Amino acid sequence: MAAVNLGLPPVRRSRRVSRQVMVANVPVGGDAPVSVQSMTTTVTADVDATLQQIAELTAAGCQIVRVAVPTQDDADALPAIAARSQIPVIADIHFQPRYVFAAIRAGCAAVRVNPGNIKKFDDKVGEIARAAADCGVPIRIGVNAGSLDPRLLDKHGKATPEALVESALWECSLFEEHGFRELKISVKHHDPQVMVAAYRLLARSCDYPLHLGVTEAGPLMQGTIKSAVAFGLLLDEGIGDTIRVSLSAPPVEEVKVGIGILESLGLRRRSLEIVSCPSCGRAQVDVYTLADRVTAALDGFPHPLRVAVMGCVVNGPGEAREADLGVASGNGKGQIFVRGEVVKTVPESQIVETLVEEAMRIAEEQEAARP
Repeated sequence: MAAVNLGLPPVRRSRRVSRQVMVANVPVGGDAPVSVQSMTTTVTADVDATLQQIAELTAAGCQIVRVAVPTQDDADALPAIAARSQIPVIADIHFQPRYVFAAIRAGCAAVRVNPGNIKKFDDKVGEIARAAADCGVPIRIGVNAGSLDPRLLDKHGKATPEALVESALWECSLFEEHGFRELKISVKHHDPQVMVAAYRLLARSCDYPLHLGVTEAGPLMQGTIKSAVAFGLLLDEGIGDTIRVSLSAPPVEEVKVGIGILESLGLRRRSLEIVSCPSCGRAQVDVYTLADRVTAALDGFPHPLRVAVMGCVVNGPGEAREADLGVASGNGKGQIFVRGEVVKTVPESQIVETLVEEAMRIAEEQEAARP
């Protein structure tokens, strides 16, 4: 008898086995959790502005931050930034190999190099490997479809998955010739399908930790969709050790989306989760506004909490009962649920403040229960 497909989600495959490198105090690869990265948008030479943005990213949950180093002034600012940042700083180097050495001397936790657009990069690999090894600084080989080595473009015709992977592995082989293997790799493309194919090929071809990214993913909504699709496929297959969601939006939004992707895949403990209905003709309350108000009121809530904001009597009570905290709204009032039990019924105007009060009470109980 044929097996019956019950529509259950597939079991996540085991994590890809990779080498582990240390980006300051953050382990990357091996059995370390997938980390979330972002990149500052400030002029790096403006130390105070850059540190302020790094502080905002840190508060949002960013674990590693990258700063651009296109000029000597930016390179000169790196020592102060690396010393004062709360999270590891990666220097992003293009065009000029001398900035790689400046970043290593400055105390950056890692250096990202784009071999496709650094002048005579291959000739400098030996020196870079020695300097990085002496200071314990890992290198990320960051191959990008938009700046692929012209020789590989000529060979493959365009930035194919094979071209991206060939570029990355060639550069890794040069470092390996000098005994240096503290490497991470990224092979980014704006098309999620090409990006996924490239990372799958790369994962089969080496044991280096991989940094995932859909480059130039686009504005907030489009970029979120592209990144969620690509990261979801790869991470579910055990591929990926760090992620950056590249958005045409403030970098804090990148971190929020990245964390959300990991939480949705069960790769990170959930913090605040809002379960809210899409609304329909049955709704007896403005669910859109109510969900937005609850989300804003609980923004930054420090404990794991699932809150259901429901607007009708069909699914509302059931969803609210399943959440840690919930409301089933209708007829100008809301039933407040805490861990499956109705604790009170309040007027619609008091729903948000009541949910916040109950959330704070739950937080106090969680704090009291801690060892």
